[in-house]
Amino acid sequence: MTHKAILIAGPTASGKSAAALALAQRLTGTVINADSMQLYSELRVLSARPSEADEAIAPHRLYGIVAASEAFSVGRWLESAEAAIAEAREEGRVPILVGGTGLYFKALLEGLAPVPDIPAEVRAHWRERSEQLGAAALHQELRARDPAMAAKLRRSDPQRIVRALEVIDATGVSLAEWQGAAASPVLEPHEVIRLVVAPEREPLYAAIDARFDGMIAAGAIEEVEALLALGLDEGLPAMRAHGMRELAAYLAGTIGLEEAVAKAKTESRRYAKRQMTWARRYMADWVWFPDAAAAAASIMDVVPRKRDPRSSATPTTP
Repeated sequence: MTHKAILIAGPTASGKSAAALALAQRLTGTVINADSMQLYSELRVLSARPSEADEAIAPHRLYGIVAASEAFSVGRWLESAEAAIAEAREEGRVPILVGGTGLYFKALLEGLAPVPDIPAEVRAHWRERSEQLGAAALHQELRARDPAMAAKLRRSDPQRIVRALEVIDATGVSLAEWQGAAASPVLEPHEVIRLVVAPEREPLYAAIDARFDGMIAAGAIEEVEALLALGLDEGLPAMRAHGMRELAAYLAGTIGLEEAVAKAKTESRRYAKRQMTWARRYMADWVWFPDAAAAAASIMDVVPRKRDPRSSATPTTP
């Protein structure tokens, strides 16, 4: 491998993790997580994290590394990913980054604007204001204080509106200016192989439905119940995992299990659609494949088979 890393993106349930594992076997690679939900330790089932059997085949990094009680920012992921990439390369392994969080890949290749830490009291103030006023009223306030940033944000996007207000309040500088600051990427596009696994809609939606059924069988309801028992803030990222809200409603007795599952599948399909929209916009110059097997084979056909000296597993093609 003359490239520094392989990046594999794609919508949920596209099979990209299987492609990453197959490549890790062939290329003596380390699989590095680029999915925002698979970071959380309490979400093994609901986030479809790699199984223990998969993790035994090749090293996996950045999976289940943070508690659900924390909000793991893009900046923290970028620092962790840079360290994981360096570790893999020092060990003579190929870093293979895989996930469905497009912003992570964008930050990896373009850098991240150096927005300073916001004091806790400022964050608490604006979160409270958000609960009291709602997104539309907050957007009006942002428009008065930071019209440049307000023009970029939808009135129905409270999370980003609150973030913009936090930054202007704490620093006196628009988030738009911070985001326009120069930042060094961790990897340059020409240094990496960039793949998008993008199945056709019908097989993708069928895979999403089948996987959620598998999650239920694997203990997703119990996982949600355990997470709810922690009494965490509903605004935390882990509490917004796909299927979390619907299964929580089932556990509360407000809807039946069949309805909860159907709603969760629908929301997952909508998320996959948003992921594809992002990919078409920001990953148009990546190499696209209709399925995971084709993505893995595209590299396997030209790279000699290399056995992992640390593993007894025999490399296989998908």
